[in-house]
Amino acid sequence: MPLGLLLDIDGVMVTSWKALPGAVEAVAELEDLGYPRMFLTNTTSRSRGEIAEALNDCGFDVAPDEILTAAKLTAEYLTANHPGKCVWVLNEGPIAEDMTGVELTDDPARAEVVVLGGAGPVFDHRALSQVLELMVRGTPVIAMHRSMTWSTAVGLSIDTGVYLEGLEKAADRKIRAIGKPSPLGFRAAVDLMQLEPTQVVMVGDDMHNDVLGAQAAALIGVLVKTGKFREEALDALQRDEFGPVPDHIVDSLADVPALMRKLSDQT
Repeated sequence: MPLGLLLDIDGVMVTSWKALPGAVEAVAELEDLGYPRMFLTNTTSRSRGEIAEALNDCGFDVAPDEILTAAKLTAEYLTANHPGKCVWVLNEGPIAEDMTGVELTDDPARAEVVVLGGAGPVFDHRALSQVLELMVRGTPVIAMHRSMTWSTAVGLSIDTGVYLEGLEKAADRKIRAIGKPSPLGFRAAVDLMQLEPTQVVMVGDDMHNDVLGAQAAALIGVLVKTGKFREEALDALQRDEFGPVPDHIVDSLADVPALMRKLSDQT
């Protein structure tokens, strides 16, 4: 059975857009081995083109159409479920390039749908209060993802998921999230590779969003001990004899080519 590869980017390949040790060589080796691949990321601070350019600057050989972002997935969801609606996007970074086909506005008063992207300084008191007011009035609010943190060169930063829980509780309404760990992104990537979920290996540093989320969508999950990985969180998970655990755990992306060879030999 042929295998495909789905790679997270931030914390797996790069941190603060600097290549992690051995990552460039590992991605090149995996490409030489011929595994179909996609890159699935909740990064919303850059478009797919900008992400590919940043990765290429680090030494990776990645094309924009190999990258699936939460913004791209959200645009597809909006086109299918809220066609023609005026959308206010609250996001740290310009991602209009990945939101083609969606009518965007900077004016919350015109919003027929609200989209929450990646967190940052734009998630201030005034903006989040406007989001809450629109939620209470019944305006649909969608999140590009539910990530709680992301990894930087100086440590962890809080992300959109931290705010979602407070907004949901205050408005007594749920916010639909599109990116990881939602199955939408995993399924889209699998379909693009023309494989079945059980044939695709997802590699990530986020135990819940990347790995367990992928496993819940029937993919094979591989946790790397880089990026936002924390040993104590893994220990707590492994102590729960009834809960899910990663299918495979490796030190870094540099170990993935050997793992893929082993998995290929077993299929």
